[in-house]
Amino acid sequence: MGQMYTDASGFIEYVPGDAPLVIVAPHGGTLSPAGLPDRSCAGCTTVNDLNTQELARTLVEEFRQRTGARPHLIVNRLHRRKFDGNRDLAEATGGTATLNASWTWLHAAIDSAKAGVARRSTRGLVIDLHGHAHPIARLELGYLLGDAELRATDATLAAGGAMSRSSVARLAADTRTVDDRGVTLLRGPRSLGALLAAEGIRSVPSPTDPAPLVGEEYFNGGYNTQRHGSLAGGSLDAIQIECHLTGVRDSEGNRAQFARALTTALRTYFTVHYGWTGPSS
Repeated sequence: MGQMYTDASGFIEYVPGDAPLVIVAPHGGTLSPAGLPDRSCAGCTTVNDLNTQELARTLVEEFRQRTGARPHLIVNRLHRRKFDGNRDLAEATGGTATLNASWTWLHAAIDSAKAGVARRSTRGLVIDLHGHAHPIARLELGYLLGDAELRATDATLAAGGAMSRSSVARLAADTRTVDDRGVTLLRGPRSLGALLAAEGIRSVPSPTDPAPLVGEEYFNGGYNTQRHGSLAGGSLDAIQIECHLTGVRDSEGNRAQFARALTTALRTYFTVHYGWTGPSS
């Protein structure tokens, strides 16, 4: 635990932990080796998520200090021009075959972290940590449900089986308190959005911001959230957290303040939904 491992090229980093939390920073790398061509596939996004690698490391340390347990950390060190840590193989590498091994190692590291959580705690959460540049300064919590779907009523979402198509499908069915199950997990009083709002962090979806309005930009989760959450029956759930810049990622002080708020929210989330309160419990 706490020892750093990398793939053979040194592009992907994995630091194992002992908390039921896996943090992935796929778009915060800065390495840009001249020997690697830039990704040029159709539709490739090559803009980095500023300071998300630093934010992930700050969050790991804050969570460790507050709970006594260290989250697992997986970081893509490469700039997004070279490699995208949240895409399928072809788009992630842009066709650069020498990066195939790094892509495989990245997902093997996440799988290893998930297996470690399963051995220690049985259940847990993967957070895919990102940054957005959308006009509204709020967190966007991605559960694989689109903005139009979120604008439906809770009754409509429930009737349509929305949570079974989400990245927290398992937790929505068996969270410890019956009242928190189903759609309530998205924007109910003990949803992650609600717990973040209690810390002064605006988030969507949440009780006060239940869905993006028509025309508002929103990221609902990507490849990692789909692959590593409980949509297909996995033992861990997953949430993509898209962070705005100002007040969250833009300075060391703001990253530390945000990490404190998110850790507070996560501690309650783990206690309420997974029954985990840390090593001292």
